Amino acid sequence: MRNFSTWLLACFVVMFWVFRILVAVMAELHQEFVVAPFNQTMEIILLFVVLLCLVLIVKRKMAGALIYLLAYGMYFGTDLTNKVSLLIEDASQLTITDYTGMMISLIGIIIPVAVLLDLLADKNRKAHPKDKKTDWFYKNEAYDRKLDERADKNNYRTL
Repeated sequence: MRNFSTWLLACFVVMFWVFRILVAVMAELHQEFVVAPFNQTMEIILLFVVLLCLVLIVKRKMAGALIYLLAYGMYFGTDLTNKVSLLIEDASQLTITDYTGMMISLIGIIIPVAVLLDLLADKNRKAHPKDKKTDWFYKNEAYDRKLDERADKNNYRTL
């Protein structure tokens, strides 16, 4: 995890995870909070699944990002599609809590997609790494041509 974007996304995942813990605890204590969980049992299961996925994401494993996207996509995606269809049919039926829940669901979909895209971009970086310490020597054809012209007698590169 050398990139700033990776650290930033990991921080967002942790912050959203802590927020979901607060939502689950407040619902369990029967206190009012910004949003209520859609399914309390599934919410608690997702908290543990996301904890496992967070470890895999920090270790840069693609399986962690895929499981994270699948779990949150199924949990928040159904709520988001239901709220959007209600919004399309009759916007007067939705309350401010429904709009807040819709925004939380949208964030719950955006973060896993961003994590997956970051991991996919990082896989490309791992496949074609750039090392500034050695690339100037091994990938500099102008330098090779210049030395090849004068160094036929000299052994300037031993491989």
